[in-house]
Amino acid sequence: MAEWIHTVTARTPTNIAVIKYWGKRDESLILPVNDSISVTLDPQHLCTTTTVAVSPSFDQDRMWLNGKEISLSGGRYQNCLREIRARGEDFEDKEKGIKIAKQDWQKLRVHVASYNNFPTAAGLASSAAGLACLVFALAKLMNAKEDASQLSAIARQGSGSACRSLYGGFVKWIMGKEVNGSDSLAVQLADENHWDDLVIIIAVVSSRQKETSSTTGMRDTVETSILLQHRAREVVPKRIVKMEEAIRNRNFSLFAQLACADSNQFHAVCLDTCPPIFYMNDTSHRIISCIEKWNRFEESPQVAYTFDAGPNAVLIARNRKTAALLLQRLLYFFPPSADTDMGSYVLGDKSILKDAGVEGINDVQALPPPPEIKDNVPAQRNGGEVSYFICTRPGRGPLLLSDESLALLDHSTGLPK
Repeated sequence: MAEWIHTVTARTPTNIAVIKYWGKRDESLILPVNDSISVTLDPQHLCTTTTVAVSPSFDQDRMWLNGKEISLSGGRYQNCLREIRARGEDFEDKEKGIKIAKQDWQKLRVHVASYNNFPTAAGLASSAAGLACLVFALAKLMNAKEDASQLSAIARQGSGSACRSLYGGFVKWIMGKEVNGSDSLAVQLADENHWDDLVIIIAVVSSRQKETSSTTGMRDTVETSILLQHRAREVVPKRIVKMEEAIRNRNFSLFAQLACADSNQFHAVCLDTCPPIFYMNDTSHRIISCIEKWNRFEESPQVAYTFDAGPNAVLIARNRKTAALLLQRLLYFFPPSADTDMGSYVLGDKSILKDAGVEGINDVQALPPPPEIKDNVPAQRNGGEVSYFICTRPGRGPLLLSDESLALLDHSTGLPK
């Protein structure tokens, strides 16, 4: 009989921080200077799928990301592999004739194939979903018994925000106090059904890789920004308490006020860095202006905005009706070009298009200016500035996929399909 191959496939969501993580107090262990809170996005619309395989026939650890082979020699991947290998337990599959003893995991090599269904390194937390998925899948492959919170402390050593993708719903990454990082891990504040009114629309302004990586940007900020020290010490601890309260009580006004303020302060800290870091662009600023005018006009927040390390806007609407009004405004100010198929311009939960009364490009062209625009000021329509929109919602945590057809590695060769 040919040598066996043991595979596992998992799917893990991405997350968007509403109280931001920016700055490490320990670079190698990835320990943050402050707590952070995030919303997990529905993996149906934004996720990483990863297949991991192990076999005595593999002679080295190998990885393919979105179909392209990449090196696994980087410290972040090695940290995750080392930590999970050390926690592997005995495994047996009598049907396939597979028997792996605890100590064998150190010797066996793995193959990893990973696929993001959204742009990588464009400020949509692809590394968070990717490293969380790697850790979750490896833990299942190697029969590790750690729970999600313990796995989050391992995922953190691959990518800080990855620790928050080990749970669905609303998640807090506790910065911890221990020097070894043992208490720096994620906990779930509430699951995805706790506040299921919320609808999230992401405006993908650019799917290009960003000029300043988060790792480099953070390091520069920690070394040069006085504002960061004030933020971590004085501002974030108070905001964390208030954000937990807003989530617990489903208080959208407080939630929106905190999320917008924290996003703006994060980008202020980037500007306060030497040399300054610019993650947002003119389109990002126009989106903020559009939301701020609408929120002020309604005299209470309808939509929260938050931007990670990139120009893409994550817009959180208080409910579905508001999300339809938001989509109308976004399509009014940022219409697609005349030959665009609406099905490729609005992705994810497309039913919100219907709620917004938009079926085709003609409906977009016929949209009236929003009432918050003063009559004497002609509204500028900025066609071509947004690549596409993704409509989604808060979602569940990682999931094992038992359907073999969803695996990214061939179960007979251990190579990408």
